[in-house]
Amino acid sequence: MDFDRPRNVSFFDFAGGVQLLHGENTRSVLPVILIGFCWTGVIGNLLILLSLIHDLRNGTASEVNALLAGLSSTDLLIILLCAPVRAVTYYRQTWTLGSLLCQTADWFQHSCLIAKTFTLAATTRARCNFVLSSSDSKYFSPVQIYGALAFIWIASLVSSTPLTIFTSLQPYHDVKLCVTEIPFCASGFMDVFYKIYPTLTYVVPILFTVVHYTKTLLDTKPKGDLDVTSAQPQNKGATVVWLSVSVANALMLLPEWSSWTWARLGYSKNYTPPVGFVIFSQVLMYSCSSLSPIIFLTAYDDVRHGLNSLWLFRTCRRSSISISPNMEENGAEGAIVIYPLVDLKHASLETPKGRNLRTDTASRKIFPDLEHFWTERVNTHDPLPWESQEEKSYFKS
Repeated sequence: MDFDRPRNVSFFDFAGGVQLLHGENTRSVLPVILIGFCWTGVIGNLLILLSLIHDLRNGTASEVNALLAGLSSTDLLIILLCAPVRAVTYYRQTWTLGSLLCQTADWFQHSCLIAKTFTLAATTRARCNFVLSSSDSKYFSPVQIYGALAFIWIASLVSSTPLTIFTSLQPYHDVKLCVTEIPFCASGFMDVFYKIYPTLTYVVPILFTVVHYTKTLLDTKPKGDLDVTSAQPQNKGATVVWLSVSVANALMLLPEWSSWTWARLGYSKNYTPPVGFVIFSQVLMYSCSSLSPIIFLTAYDDVRHGLNSLWLFRTCRRSSISISPNMEENGAEGAIVIYPLVDLKHASLETPKGRNLRTDTASRKIFPDLEHFWTERVNTHDPLPWESQEEKSYFKS
């Protein structure tokens, strides 16, 4: 990198990635590494989102899993919108993406990082409440979760707004560079901001997460009447997975926040981080968004079970569609409908006296496509003819 920093400003640095780099290896290797992380992160986060969306549509998702969907969406935004900007900058070695992206690249990336850290902190509270409470219900209030995610994103976007004020596109010889220049009149405010900003958006949420998960692991108890040998290890296993993701996120983002703070607080003393450390911290930050889905896909039971149920659902649907329709006499195609076989007489013998026979029969596990039919049969007061005959013969015997 060959660039003389101006002396008439209190701080100067590149925005949107280090520019004016020398060497063909840097120009070719770094974009390839970032693209590899993009593919891995996109596939992993999309699988998690598909699993969680399937559970949300079926009404079987928990509050923690709803927050996990928000976390995976944030990682997906980092991989799809932030990493390609750095890859193009490293390849072109100058800024070629326009003035608007120059002003918003670092702002949006930091907003995603803050939203990710805050979401992990919110998941900590939800996970602790789920483990330590006596309720076994998995249902949650969508308004509360969506409101929490909206608040997290608004706070993240607002807290990173000062990063866009002094970022602009500047000409340099025959090229343009995206830089951040802070004049001396704003140095006092920005010095305070550079100290408070990483503390509130990175250090405090990480400490909150680690302390609460450690307390949860020590105080985990089985809930209600659940079996001690099955409930407690399962809760601890899920808690360990979330704690691992939180610790990995903290460690892999530490170089990025360290280089960012180091460059701003050490500029006045001409003590700035090396370029190699800055590039390494950015690459490690993007790899974090690819590592988190791998941990969830391999170790988190809710995600694996959701993928299994989604695979079975898609397989059964393809099988039902692939069945060739019967041709009726008039030439119209009639669809084949397969009804589950239920032995009503046998079911009535297993139910206590006085219990609703149709309710017990309908409560059996049925195919998803027939769920609407059996729901209507449960709610109706008029039995079908064969149901009346079965009930009369049973009570006579």
